[in-house]
Amino acid sequence: MAITPADIKQLREATGAGMMDSKKALKEANGDMEQAETILRKRGQKIAEKKRSREAKEGLVGTYAHATGKVGAMVEVACETDFVARSEPFQELVHHLTMHVAAANPTYLKPEDVPAKVVEKEREIYRAEAEQSGKPAKVMEKIIEGKLAKLYEVECLLRQPFIMEEKQTVEELLIQKIQQIGEKIEITRFVRYEL
Repeated sequence: MAITPADIKQLREATGAGMMDSKKALKEANGDMEQAETILRKRGQKIAEKKRSREAKEGLVGTYAHATGKVGAMVEVACETDFVARSEPFQELVHHLTMHVAAANPTYLKPEDVPAKVVEKEREIYRAEAEQSGKPAKVMEKIIEGKLAKLYEVECLLRQPFIMEEKQTVEELLIQKIQQIGEKIEITRFVRYEL
């Protein structure tokens, strides 16, 4: 299948990947746009893994206050260099993340931050619910794990669907931006205020 410049442009806009990466992914996927996006996401995860060991000492603290003045958020996002911290794509990312925190109200950054007591209490509740259903033990454990995953999706910032693109989690957005910008990027802390 012939890959057109319009196809490459469409994929670049959807993923934020570079022109050559988009072209290679489309060739590998034989022109299938969805498959090309998946290929780029997998590559982005590999790039993010390589950059995970680097130090992110620069960055920004983004602030957002809703127009009503009753909800606001602050998010600290770290990167490797002040050059990137001053760049428009990074500043835009920080702004979008603060808007997300204000709208989605996460409690924790990642699942590992959820206290063990909270996880155990939720497991007990889910187990009691599953036992009442009369399902086999193997099925009950899968149900419990599924409900815990849903809890993380609601309570943990990195697992939440991103408010501006709900097919993508905040973590996937960060991976995409790491691939696009070429530096380690991480959310180090956040806070949300509401009257």
